Amino acid sequence: MKKPTRLIHIGSVPIGGNAPCSVQSMCSTDTRDIPGTIAQIKGLADVGCEIIRCAVPDLDAACALAQIKKMSPIPVVADIHFDYKLALRVLEGGIDALRLNPGNIGEKWKVAEIVAAAAERKVPVRIGVNAGSLEKELLQRYGHPSAEAMVESALGHIRILEDLQYQEIKISLKASDVMKTVAAYRLFSEQSDYPLHIGITEAGTLFSGTIKSSVGLGILLADGIGDTMRVSLTGDPKDEVRVGYDILKAVGLRQRGVNFVSCPTCGRCQIDLIRVAEDVEKRLQGIDKIITVAVMGCAVNGPGEAREADVGIAGGNGEGLVFRHGEIVRKVPEEQLADALLEEISKL
Repeated sequence: MKKPTRLIHIGSVPIGGNAPCSVQSMCSTDTRDIPGTIAQIKGLADVGCEIIRCAVPDLDAACALAQIKKMSPIPVVADIHFDYKLALRVLEGGIDALRLNPGNIGEKWKVAEIVAAAAERKVPVRIGVNAGSLEKELLQRYGHPSAEAMVESALGHIRILEDLQYQEIKISLKASDVMKTVAAYRLFSEQSDYPLHIGITEAGTLFSGTIKSSVGLGILLADGIGDTMRVSLTGDPKDEVRVGYDILKAVGLRQRGVNFVSCPTCGRCQIDLIRVAEDVEKRLQGIDKIITVAVMGCAVNGPGEAREADVGIAGGNGEGLVFRHGEIVRKVPEEQLADALLEEISKL
């Protein structure tokens, strides 16, 4: 059961409360490249991205983001560090949310100016604590970036905003160490009800990053922790979105697109199941129907799994059976299995 948190909104997307965990990503383009950034955002929105974040390293990027925001089909978050003027500029440009740490902005009057501008527009602030950039005094006291140090950092940043009577806040506590991240989120959620953005930072490439993110985020989501999420991968941001939804599907929280089931193969398999499964999975990526598709290799579990799916195939000796809603539709040669399966999906 999801732990109760405060409700905020990033544009039209609810975060916290009873809202489902939203899936977001971050542009890998140079924000100053307006056409390139807009093209990437639209591509990400097409695969289900609900919130997008853009880096704002300088004033040119801040100015560009105002134009990007106007053309973006999904809410846009500005990633700000150190320079309060950049935050003021993107707020003037209509940004939907800020990602910044009040503690690294500088003097309190600078933070106060940001908060005043954000409050006027009711723009939320994400306080993003990262194990790799904790305050020096915390590192000296704890000796290393522990979960406790991360939580103390977050609470310190929160106090700065609360002292300015601002509570449109969400929090992230990320580390590349999976279990340290889990410990930090668990500890924080015991002490505060601010909504949480969850993720494993610098998780790695598609293979290793997916594993780390699935383990860490899966644990947190099963604990009821997580109001919005980003899967951080070194690669195509679209993969971040796809993996995010697959994690949510795996823990039974959200359904989007195809639930793909395939057997691991064994010595009983008499078709090239790996080739067939990879072909089918690749062709399913453009399908947004909420269905279960099974690709099975033999007569042990294959027919049963295929029958439980909306559509499926079960391999035989150089051929296979095609099922739809538990009924055998036809038998086709191995080389036609993928095509036959996609044809049945199109009929649903």
